[in-house]
Amino acid sequence: MTSGRGALTALHLFLVWATTAAAMPALGFALVVAGWGGGAGAAVPVLVLGGPIMVVLLAMAGLPARTVVPLCGSAGRRVGWAVAVFALGTLGVLAGLAAYSGDVDLGSAGTRIALTGVPYAVAAAFFVPNPWVRLGAVAALAAGLVYGGFVGPAQARHRHHTAEIARYREHRGLLYLGAAPPGMRVSRAVVGPASFIVDYRPVREGYESGYVGLVVRSPLTRAPRCPEPADKGATCTVDAHGVMRVIRRLPGGAVAVTLTRRHHGAEVEVSSQSLDEPGLRHLLRTLHPVSDTELESLMREKAISQGY
Repeated sequence: MTSGRGALTALHLFLVWATTAAAMPALGFALVVAGWGGGAGAAVPVLVLGGPIMVVLLAMAGLPARTVVPLCGSAGRRVGWAVAVFALGTLGVLAGLAAYSGDVDLGSAGTRIALTGVPYAVAAAFFVPNPWVRLGAVAALAAGLVYGGFVGPAQARHRHHTAEIARYREHRGLLYLGAAPPGMRVSRAVVGPASFIVDYRPVREGYESGYVGLVVRSPLTRAPRCPEPADKGATCTVDAHGVMRVIRRLPGGAVAVTLTRRHHGAEVEVSSQSLDEPGLRHLLRTLHPVSDTELESLMREKAISQGY
């Protein structure tokens, strides 16, 4: 390719890019406004009118390429070329919109507007009878596919994951876990604005019964103390270590044990009908901040959520 034809080819592709980068966002905005105001039916006339206008604009952008692109050599063939470029480029734009809706980062508003014209320029490049230009178009198409289909979504998942961890870590002073009782695991954890609730259930849930509840919350009183008057059917004591023990007799002879204590500025409560008092005290003794590994595991197993 001579320098003159190379410059003409570059001008041709630039005109295609500039035309579509300027016109397509306006057409898209008109479609959104029409659809928002009158539904999908109201957007049809905009599309029917906007499509031919885009074809005409592309045909005008192809005028300087009459000696470079054979399909632009005559008015009739140039219209066919414009229709093909418009159709192929619009497919690329729709693919970009799909990626953007999946949280793929496409830059600022200005960058996204500039990117609107790229699929049309790439489509136009395939009609240039030069192997190097077509090779460049293939490279641009491959780069778009790799970023939109693999790199971008992976980055979006990483950003979402990081943001989710940050939301949980906003309540760092409440995120405490105790060692799971033997044969049990964390089945559910809920992070609230002033509490962290954890349910421990048997590993073989459905085959074995049992439940232990852990609640870490902002303190309700200066120190755990037994209610006055005492709850009916319950006995309450506070030991020398500040641990409040409540034992409730339930119908059928069952006993529910609840232990409450202070822990680093938070109030911690453990309760169970299936785990005895020594087991609950062991859970209290093993309280520790939720580690990154534990949080990652809970998120991976979808065992943790936010409650409001």
